[in-house]
Amino acid sequence: MVWKKVAEKGDIPAGKSKEYNVDGKRIAIFNQDGYHALDALCVHQDGSIVPGKLEGYIVECPLHFWHYNIKTGELLDYLKGVKLQKYPIEARNDGIYLDA
Repeated sequence: MVWKKVAEKGDIPAGKSKEYNVDGKRIAIFNQDGYHALDALCVHQDGSIVPGKLEGYIVECPLHFWHYNIKTGELLDYLKGVKLQKYPIEARNDGIYLDA
């Protein structure tokens, strides 16, 4: 495991998300009842899910309204078994760390 500090604790308000570039990967980090990290790009047409509407643990891609579970990365529409890569994430005293 290679844990990297990607953000400060206050960088992502509760109920919001931000996109980070970690070693060339675009990763979305959500602060919704804890932190959750997924690939930031929708599998449909590579648009970022970060600006999408977040309701509970479901984020809606703003391009074509596909829905993903931020806890599992699972696509909830159209294609069964399709998931975004999920990454281990931890909030520590000095920031938010990701294992990518």
